[in-house]
Amino acid sequence: MAEGLTDIPERGGHGGRHVPVLLKEAIDFLAIKRGGTYIDATVGLGGHSLEIAKRLGAPGHLIGLDKDPAALEIARERLVVNVTSKDWPRVELIHGSFADLANDPRPRTNDGILADLGVSSLQLNDPARGFSFQAEGPLDMRMNPQSEPTAEKVVNQLDEVALADLIYEFGDERRSRRIARAIVRSRPIRTTAELAEIISAAARPMNQAERRIHPATKTFQALRIYVNSELKDLQSMLNAAPQLLKRGGRLVIISFHSLEDRIVKDSLREGVTQGHYKILTKKPVTAGEEEVNQNPRSRSAKLRAAEKV
Repeated sequence: MAEGLTDIPERGGHGGRHVPVLLKEAIDFLAIKRGGTYIDATVGLGGHSLEIAKRLGAPGHLIGLDKDPAALEIARERLVVNVTSKDWPRVELIHGSFADLANDPRPRTNDGILADLGVSSLQLNDPARGFSFQAEGPLDMRMNPQSEPTAEKVVNQLDEVALADLIYEFGDERRSRRIARAIVRSRPIRTTAELAEIISAAARPMNQAERRIHPATKTFQALRIYVNSELKDLQSMLNAAPQLLKRGGRLVIISFHSLEDRIVKDSLREGVTQGHYKILTKKPVTAGEEEVNQNPRSRSAKLRAAEKV
């Protein structure tokens, strides 16, 4: 799952240059129709949405969702405030989870849905958000700062068995029981650096494969997934997608670890069985050598796509 990673995967860079992962491939598979209606279910900093909007033109409608209000404001600057083109779609940005699409009152009106899963650089690079073990920060990890619980509450309040199960299930961490025991014995834990140090002491790498990643990588991933209900929300969106798409509409999902990819793969296969989809990607599409060199975190990205039939 997390092999070869030194930290949590991100959707792209932030700062002077935003680098959306698998941008060309995502746009190609969406097969954007001018004047259509498209949903970017994880709008983030607006990188993929910007390319979608350019192709939609003034008759089009772009709907963007994100849990993170800070990311949504940056996307708003890029997609609404600073736009000077007259040939620009109507852009609707919504603060919320892509799981909310299950309650969308406008069924079968969309030409495409894109979801780029994982952590954005805005979240990962800000120590105050608590996503990374590579910088001192509070144990937060919430994509939506108004939601509950924080990672601090999970780490300090969950019993040892439940904590070990969480780390194993969402982190694929075989040393989960040892890590959970060390966490419980070290409570209270307040910062990312404290937690990373405790995990590192409890889960020292035993072989070369384990030395390739930081010992805290999988535990931090597990906590982040749990805090943000990522897999539950993903399943909700995938369940809703067939009812949200027009015939011929495209669903494109970019995942960053095996738990997400397995859910996407199984959902698309089930959609084929139920007569909803034809799958466009026999195998997941991955980043090429040039993209990986420019954005190393793209190496873990996998894109799967399907068309509504």
